Amino acid sequence: MTTRLTTLPNGFRIVTEHMPGLESASAGIWVTAGGRHEREQQNGIAHFLEHMAFKGTARRSALQIAEEIEDVGGYINAYTSREMTAYYARILKEDVALSLDVIGDILLNPAFHEADIETERHVILQEIGQALDTPDDIIFDWLQEASYPAQAFGRTILGPSERVSSFGRTDLQGFVAEHYGPGQMILAAAGAVDHDAIVRQAEGIFGHMTAHPQKLFQPATFKGAERREIKDLEQVHFAMAFEAPGYRDPSVYTSQVYATAMGGGMSSRLFQKIREERGLCYSIFAQSGAYDDTGQITLYAGTSAEEIADLTTLTIDELKRAADDMSEAEVARAKAQMRAGMLMGLESPSSRAERIARLLQMHGRVPPVEEAVAKINAVTVADVRAYAEGLTQAGAALALYGPVDDAPGLEAIRDRLAA
Repeated sequence: MTTRLTTLPNGFRIVTEHMPGLESASAGIWVTAGGRHEREQQNGIAHFLEHMAFKGTARRSALQIAEEIEDVGGYINAYTSREMTAYYARILKEDVALSLDVIGDILLNPAFHEADIETERHVILQEIGQALDTPDDIIFDWLQEASYPAQAFGRTILGPSERVSSFGRTDLQGFVAEHYGPGQMILAAAGAVDHDAIVRQAEGIFGHMTAHPQKLFQPATFKGAERREIKDLEQVHFAMAFEAPGYRDPSVYTSQVYATAMGGGMSSRLFQKIREERGLCYSIFAQSGAYDDTGQITLYAGTSAEEIADLTTLTIDELKRAADDMSEAEVARAKAQMRAGMLMGLESPSSRAERIARLLQMHGRVPPVEEAVAKINAVTVADVRAYAEGLTQAGAALALYGPVDDAPGLEAIRDRLAA
């Protein structure tokens, strides 16, 4: 499979990966504008803008946007993350040009009709309400805030209801003017794609855009705090975070191996010890996320009010024990899970397009898959044990939701980690 990259004179980048034997493709635009690029008074506007993209343009109504893609059997969607907003479509190979025309239209020519803004405002407020009613979703927003308090990186992507209720046409246009320049956009396509044809089309759609400097975002500083929300629920929802490496840090692969070994599957330490041996929960996992200048190891479990103290104690003890006895077999299994997950994902055009866009945004290039595999393979047991030792000495953040009156607090957790 061949990855090709072309940069237009205005800084707009086109990256493609041809996948032989496919009849379909995934194509889209990834914009380096997410939650962390918002000022406090803008919190939630990147996500609001993503919604508004599908509400109509100067050329197409909202219905026409949906119909043009679905009439050829494709689908179109978008998402907002902390560092990017993506607009993408999955289509047959003969409809790649159509998908790019539609996506280019919604990005460059949004109508922002006042009636549509009001309609979508209500939709987003319903989405916020749904998140608040979903404990194992909202707790991660609270954990993020506890990890990075009073920072753009710690704020929710959806934004608070009071901010969303105040956004208008001028606010949306202002965010686009600040962050949707050609240098902040990546056109990524994978599957049955023709790079040269896509470049020609991109020149026609995006080549006229004027380059401007990207706005700097506020650096993230992991501080760690506690958020405890008492509510009459059936379970306590427990989430804890530690700072982890950003994606440019060489130790990011060690962090990912560690998180996978601790809570990445049914064979992981936390699952085996806390669910299988002790039956203290139904769900428990750990994961590692990496960003531009920071990262997080995140742990989550749901349990009863009566069991939360034991679950917390056992979790901390397992984190500490890994620094002394993480085994060769555990590390080998975690690395195999990571390699398999990455390689299996590469069989999907959507995953391929996402991967090449994200890697280009992160590194300014698309490293070959073999490079990532080699870095995973290079992680040793000694690396993981040393990482575990450092983690238990670092600061932590904690979020608790439900009948949590008697749940151990952050200070007790820090004391046990240090003991």
